[in-house]
Amino acid sequence: MSDKGQLLNFIDGKWRRSSASEYLDIINPATAQAMSTVPLSPGGEVDMAVRAGMKAFQEWRRTPVEDRIQHLFALKVLLEDNIDDIARVITHECGKTYAESVGEMRRGIEDVEVACGAPILMQGRNNEDIARGIDEHMIRQPLGVVTAITPFNFPGMIPLWFMPYALATGNCFILKPSEKVSMSSQMLFELLEQANFPPGVVQLVNGGKETVDALLDHPGVKAVSFVGSTPVAKYVYSRATANGKRAQCQGGAKNPVVIMPDADMETTTRIMADSAFGCAGQRCLAASVAITVGEAKNEFTEMIADAASTRKVGFGLDEGVQMGPVITPESKARIEGLIEKGAQEGADILVDGRGQTVDGYKDGYWVFPTVLDGVNPEGEIANTEIFGPVLSLMHAETLDEAIELVNHRNYGNMACMFTSSGAAARQFRYSADAGNIGINIGVAAPMAFFPFSGWNDSFFGDLHAQAHHGIEFYTQTKVVIERWPREWSRQF
Repeated sequence: MSDKGQLLNFIDGKWRRSSASEYLDIINPATAQAMSTVPLSPGGEVDMAVRAGMKAFQEWRRTPVEDRIQHLFALKVLLEDNIDDIARVITHECGKTYAESVGEMRRGIEDVEVACGAPILMQGRNNEDIARGIDEHMIRQPLGVVTAITPFNFPGMIPLWFMPYALATGNCFILKPSEKVSMSSQMLFELLEQANFPPGVVQLVNGGKETVDALLDHPGVKAVSFVGSTPVAKYVYSRATANGKRAQCQGGAKNPVVIMPDADMETTTRIMADSAFGCAGQRCLAASVAITVGEAKNEFTEMIADAASTRKVGFGLDEGVQMGPVITPESKARIEGLIEKGAQEGADILVDGRGQTVDGYKDGYWVFPTVLDGVNPEGEIANTEIFGPVLSLMHAETLDEAIELVNHRNYGNMACMFTSSGAAARQFRYSADAGNIGINIGVAAPMAFFPFSGWNDSFFGDLHAQAHHGIEFYTQTKVVIERWPREWSRQF
């Protein structure tokens, strides 16, 4: 929903124009053309949303869970019916290919499906006769008003990592999407409106840092979910917890992949190219470092360089396109600067994606697939999240040496291995310091019925997104110890 091209907030069941004094353009990164504007909502509008959520919570928490999930069942059908339109909007504002946008929404819909299992997932525990005639029960109750602050790279999926679980467990939810890609959120909330959630139960507040800080500081907000870079994740986690809130904050990544000499090189190369260059490398599970072991070096290096140089780059709605642009000109400049930094640190640029354009889209923010060979493990390029279509190559003689390189970093989002050896795979999954492990998998993204794990500087908090972690994060446990002596009951 928009008013003269300006996106609206959705507060207390109504679309409202913000009183913001500043708006930002939402840019199609393939054309560099503005599509709409998004308000940087002031703190007063956050307060309006939180108060509406607190009011709605009193009735929503009393709504039986079986009734709450009926709205999610309706949302799932609406998402399925509108997946094509949402995917096209994601491609326009985020830059990824249409197939990637559809795949993103499929994964988001899975979270809605899993959250519909809340009647089982949020069950408590009980014991009779913990002492003679005394029973003890643990039940789960919702927190109140919760919020999620989500990034640009998966504008359809990542809100659904959080929202369905929060709503199913009886909380009221406020989304603050990335100001770069707010059109997707508008479409999502149009569908939420059609799913007939009561006013104030689910709300949308667009904005920037002031909006975020208002959510982090508001005493009515009980929990914060965040996905973004590690520096911002640390900031959000610190400020939220300092204000007594629960927080789960997903940070950055530098995902290593070990290539063993017994791997099927053709399949490995195809999967690795999709992992490193899919979504223009702008995902927290993109392969960013390939570590070859022994004889894998020459064959994999040659094949991945060929895959990178032949990948078709362009506007994501055009036929045959395999990779789109990066999100902003600032991102483009940053990525190109890091490629140059890698060369200065001694890496060979086998495939250089800088300085290229796409016919018909000369103003787009293009960085083509890039491969750097012989990257220094101690250098800046080896330890910085590039968040672009850049794959760094390192080489080891043994698996033990490769695992040392895998663990020689502060991040811990994902680590993968390609091999035909079960023994090697077991050693790797046991020893690799990462929360998501892939064996012959290029993007180790957990299904919605498993938590999205992250370790070290890739995650701040205790409970991750999705599945039973999501249920636990959005509920608090209450333990009831009760005794009903028979002699008391005889009085009535």
